[in-house]
Order: sequence, then C-alpha cells, then structure tokens
Amino acid sequence: MIDLPILNQPETAAPARPRKPDWLRVKLPVGPEYAAVRKLVDEHKLHTICESGNCPNMGECWGAGTATFMILGNICTRSCSFCAVATGRPTELDLDEPRRVAEAIALMKVKHAVLTSVNRDELKDRGAAVWRETVVLTKQLSPSTTIETLIPDVKANWGALETMISGGQEVISHNMETVGSLYRLVRPQGRYDRSLEQIRRTKLAGHRTKSGIMLGLGEQPDELYQAMDDLVANGLDILTLGQYLQPTKRHLAVAEFITPDQFAHYREEGLRRGLKYVESGPLVRSSYHAERHVNVPV
Repeated sequence: MIDLPILNQPETAAPARPRKPDWLRVKLPVGPEYAAVRKLVDEHKLHTICESGNCPNMGECWGAGTATFMILGNICTRSCSFCAVATGRPTELDLDEPRRVAEAIALMKVKHAVLTSVNRDELKDRGAAVWRETVVLTKQLSPSTTIETLIPDVKANWGALETMISGGQEVISHNMETVGSLYRLVRPQGRYDRSLEQIRRTKLAGHRTKSGIMLGLGEQPDELYQAMDDLVANGLDILTLGQYLQPTKRHLAVAEFITPDQFAHYREEGLRRGLKYVESGPLVRSSYHAERHVNVPV
C-alpha cells in the first residue's frame, strides 16, 4: 500500500510567547532628587547600571538617594543565558577605578551605594583587591554613605571572598538567580551548591547577607520553596524576587509572567520559612529598596 500525502494539513505553529502584562509598565522618573542626580550623571559622564540596564526603578531609587555602579570593566568571563553583558576575556584591570568610583559617589551625594561587577575568573583574586579598595575609599570620602556589594561567584576561592567582604560594607549580596534544577540552563558556569556555600561563609563571617532570584524562567513553586529553605539553612537574611525579562531575542525567553498576587504569596512564604526580609514583586531588581536592607538585623 502506498501512503498518500494528506492535503491541506495545517502547519504546526510555534508556541506563542506570553505577552507582557500591564503590571510591568512603569511611570517615567520624575522629582527634584531624580533631576539632581540626572544632571550630575550627564555633566560628569558617570556610569551607572541603573541607566545601562534600563532599570524600571531608576527614578524611584535615584529619588531615594540610591544608585548602582559596576566595577571591573564591562566584559564578563561568564556566559549566563539571561544576561546581556558582553562575554569574553577582559584585557584591562583599572587599578585607579576605586578612586574614581568613590569620587563619583561623593559627587552624586549618594546616600546608599550598590556596587556590582562582572565575573573576572581570569584574575587570581577574582578582582577582590579592587572590590575591597572601592569600598574602603568610598567610606573614606563619604562616611555617611551605606554600601551594599553585589559580588560574583568566586569559584570557591575563599581567600578572595574574605578580601571582598572585608571593606566595611553594610550588606553583602550574591544572587542565586534561579532554582537548582535550572542552573545548567541559566548559569552554565555556576553551581547551585557553590553559591549557597559562598552565602554561608559570608554569614559565618558576621555579615548581613542578601540574594536574588528571577522568576518566570520555568521554575515550579515547590522548587522555589526548596531554594528558600536552602538559603535560610545557609544563613541568608534578605531575598529579592522579581520577574525575569528577556533582554534580547538571543537570550532565554520568558516562560511565564508571574502575577502580583503570586509575588505577594511568595513573599509571605519566604517570611514564614525564616527569611528576615523579602522584597517580592514583578519590577523588583537586586537593588530595589536596597537602602532599607541595611536595617535588617544581622
């Protein structure tokens, strides 16, 4: 018997991507405090992650006196599938950067500074000396400014970690980014257990600890609850939960848009499971309301 082709068979359509919901729309930044910071940034050609990352909370954070700066260049040695930062082998190490960042923070009269960086796996100390010097100089020039450092994975270089966290900052953050089952997809060069260990060691050193997880990558609620339990067991104080948004078509697509009600539920779950503070909402990013986190009891 000869199989004849079936005529007029509809083509298989690609699964439709979820549309961005209304709750992810934000108002344009306004206010005198925002305008003052905006003027300084433009006049002195300062670099903030708030701008380069098109953060939806830029106006609110700048109005509250909070700004986020990235150190150690703009080329990352990792290739995470959610992040738009360029991947490659960095060729420069600017040892004068700590001074310039500290002066910029003083110039902007920042009340709470968040420092972050790319991964510098090619450096023996993972960039730890620059991290510490930036915090120390910022404290010298702006004694009343509080600091959060959002540090990268040190790949179990625990000596580098000790240097990174010893500058006198009030909050030390390391983002888990996702749940354990999605690590190979989202952070292929990271390890779930290693990031937990980094948080555990930071807490044992007596610091206020913080981490962040993106939602909407395909995680299940039970997996998020397990991650919360793992973080509590390893000494985490503060957790941020926000909606993942695809930066370009080359990056991971959004699997799901989490509703504001579900974010509110996750916040309550996190507190019930032992976290001291949970910032949870569609527009929450790592440094959202960061100035409030310095008051969380250690």
